Amino acid sequence: MTDLSKYRNIGIFAHVDAGKTTTTERILKLTGQIHKTGEVHDGESTTDFMEQEAERGITIQSAAVSCFWNGHRLNVIDTPGHVDFTVEVYRSLKVLDGGIGVFCGSGGVEPQSETNWRYANESEVSRLIFVNKLDRMGADFYNVVDQVKNVLGANPLVMVLPIGREDDFVGVVDLLSRKAYVWDDTGLPENYEILDVPADMVDDVEQYREELIETAVEQDDDLMEAYMEGEEPSIEDLKRCIRKGTRDLAFFPTYCGSAFKNKGVQIVLDAVVDYLPAPTEVDPQPLMNEEGEETGEHAIVSADETFKALAFKIMDDRFGALTFVRIYSGKLNKGDTILNSFTGKTERVGRMVEMQADDRNELTSAQAGDIIAIVGMKNVQTGHTLCDPKHQVTLEPMVFPTPVISIAVSPKDKGGSEKMGIAIGKMVAEDPSFQVETDEETGETILKGMGELHLDIKVDILKRTYGVDLTVGAPQVAYRETITKAIEDSYTHKKQSGGSGQFGKIDYRIKPGEPGSGFSFKSIVVGGNVPKEFWPAVEKGFGGMMENGVLAGFPTLDVEVELFDGGFHAVDSSAIAFEIAAKGAFRQSMPKAGAQLLEPIMNVDVFTPDDHVGDVIGDLNRRRGMIKDQQAGVTGVRIKADVPLSEMFGYIGHLRTITSGRGQFSMEFLQYSPCPANVAEEVIAKVKEENAKK
Repeated sequence: MTDLSKYRNIGIFAHVDAGKTTTTERILKLTGQIHKTGEVHDGESTTDFMEQEAERGITIQSAAVSCFWNGHRLNVIDTPGHVDFTVEVYRSLKVLDGGIGVFCGSGGVEPQSETNWRYANESEVSRLIFVNKLDRMGADFYNVVDQVKNVLGANPLVMVLPIGREDDFVGVVDLLSRKAYVWDDTGLPENYEILDVPADMVDDVEQYREELIETAVEQDDDLMEAYMEGEEPSIEDLKRCIRKGTRDLAFFPTYCGSAFKNKGVQIVLDAVVDYLPAPTEVDPQPLMNEEGEETGEHAIVSADETFKALAFKIMDDRFGALTFVRIYSGKLNKGDTILNSFTGKTERVGRMVEMQADDRNELTSAQAGDIIAIVGMKNVQTGHTLCDPKHQVTLEPMVFPTPVISIAVSPKDKGGSEKMGIAIGKMVAEDPSFQVETDEETGETILKGMGELHLDIKVDILKRTYGVDLTVGAPQVAYRETITKAIEDSYTHKKQSGGSGQFGKIDYRIKPGEPGSGFSFKSIVVGGNVPKEFWPAVEKGFGGMMENGVLAGFPTLDVEVELFDGGFHAVDSSAIAFEIAAKGAFRQSMPKAGAQLLEPIMNVDVFTPDDHVGDVIGDLNRRRGMIKDQQAGVTGVRIKADVPLSEMFGYIGHLRTITSGRGQFSMEFLQYSPCPANVAEEVIAKVKEENAKK
């Protein structure tokens, strides 16, 4: 039986370019999992194994690796830093027990590290802080510690101090043991000496050590009393207190170094073992009922309980579909039958593997605390609970952000449609923040995602991985048309060309309907001037024309038609004649009734830091937005506004520019509203131009 106290499920997360992936590489090298270190800037790192990741030097999907350190098993997940891929961070944090927040020594607390920190707070994940890249120009450990306090509102517990700055950075002083770890210039992690504290740092070390002890002993009243009376606690007691405070999120042990130069990473690994919680020490996951409410029961982390696990990621690769699973309770053996409580269907576990980024080791069994992948599961999606068929339970599901941008795509060659459909189906299963729908009006496939980079990468994956070349269009706005005034009119359809002719005369009123009422028709004809059997034909004629408005061919909304008189011919009148009369009447009368273009208005919700509120509001006003509300929060301000959809394309990129990358927004359809005359003229002219080309 594996000892769960020797397990550490941890994630590494930070802003783009703070050095997460490089830190992961060093951990793998130190723990003996890889023998040659791959560099991100060479496109050779272990966990960035997608072509797109290697080329762009960014992490796109979270990768899982397992390794061992000081007799402890570490399951490490390297997550992306780019804001378009935060869903990967969110779902990883959901299944982890601890994390390492990596901050750049010169960049400090950057926007995406704020978002990830907020996610980690929501998921109540214990964290260590590693201030990386201290060998860079402008790196300042003490400045980053201040930013963690002021920007994140967190309490960093400084555990080490750096020796030297920028190019002269050679190592760190461990405050607990008062020992200096100094590396040589070979860049090899094992080439270090343990020395006494440099003479010029003794005062600083004593000052920070005192602060460290004062913060730590707050976790134990007896130790605190003894310390107040002048008795210094032992290092074992201090470690116990730090471990408790870290688990309770009272503070975050803070380390520093240079992952690229292999300086300081071992001490962080020791801290993972010493201070981050084992699976059994984390509050167990709540169980939910069918309505999504907590039942009061929990998934106790123990191999002796019934099987409970959460699928947190689906990945399609050359070996088939992989379902990443965090096991909370019980054991799982190859060949077992498990229940998906969301679908109510059972599945047999054929192959289980332990992930090594892009490689895998076959497993015959796994147990509570493990993070594994199951090969070939059929109907499992991200956030589904897997459990023992005899004991059905549901774990707290994941909530994903809604996409904020969409593009229309079509395959370049005719045979690509089916291929594209299958590929997109797989990609939607892998990434819940990526959605697809078909536009009923144009027949185009619409891809929706979290940002332009997100969709750019999806189109790239479709091309390279699945061999589907796409034509990507600009996003289209679905305009509508309506009328603004009531009119009374008459129309006669008459055709005599030998044989039986066609005749239908209608007198009618057209007026604007209530917003959202669509098309309505009634007849108040008396005396049989238009026989009753022809009324449906008149309604059909008007109704059929509603799909193509008179201004620019957009569907027409909210029109009432009333038939009050007319005339017919005993021989020549027919249903078809009255239908044609109604169509002619529509074309004749709609322009007279003050036809108007309507545009979709979006309910926009923008989050921005306090210092950019003025810029964001000014920009929304320029986009014809109506500001409705402002709510101040701890980390920034939420602005609510109604903005036309046509003004919102490319907004996410612009918002990130004016808020230094820290702004976020979401939007949803609110209503159709009249288009200003100048905008309507542009749209109508553009449609006519496109029609002329056709």
